[in-house]
Amino acid sequence: MLLTTISLLPAGLSVPFKSLGLMAYEEALEIQRSEAARVIAGTSPGTIFFVEHPPTFTAGRRTDNAERPTDGTPVVDVDRGGKITWHGPGQLVCYPIIALAEKFDVVGYVRLLEEMMMAALADLGVDTIQIPGRSGVWLPASTTQQERKIAAIGVRIAGGVTTHGFAINCNPDLSWFDRIIPCGIADAGVTSLTRELNRNVTIDELLPFIEKRLTEFLPRVMKGA
Repeated sequence: MLLTTISLLPAGLSVPFKSLGLMAYEEALEIQRSEAARVIAGTSPGTIFFVEHPPTFTAGRRTDNAERPTDGTPVVDVDRGGKITWHGPGQLVCYPIIALAEKFDVVGYVRLLEEMMMAALADLGVDTIQIPGRSGVWLPASTTQQERKIAAIGVRIAGGVTTHGFAINCNPDLSWFDRIIPCGIADAGVTSLTRELNRNVTIDELLPFIEKRLTEFLPRVMKGA
């Protein structure tokens, strides 16, 4: 669980970090939209929100019906890119609400988020890869395991301002992913830091590494940075 509940303006970054704690997905979505409107209007520099959600399935614009739960589990349809995924306890979710420099599009922003997460996970001792044509951060296949996703990305850019973001599996109940085809990818698995390191890895252990790397990477894409 996220322990920090105050806003923090990190050195070298012009927007604050703010923890929302454990919060319903729909409530956090409204906070994102309100903050994005302020950034577009020029009344806020933006905010990087950290949150943990109760168990929730969310479906991006490209989700097919066959990828949704078949047991009647509710799904929140959202305006981000990508397909269906799951959020829940033990997963660190980050929503950077920032204005992008004009030269950056969705693809460039997604690639930067992937590189940022890979650097943070390497700091923690997990080496990851990017897979062409598949967003997110992955563990490579081996002789005994298929490729498996450890972090997912789904973003939206409107008015030059980003909403939604990324999620990293620390120690969630991965069985939730069995109800869907995560991100529409049927030939790969889902994993967590806890599973890969064979020890319990909490959100609070990962968070300082993410904060450090966000401070390093985000100024590369932010407007006016």
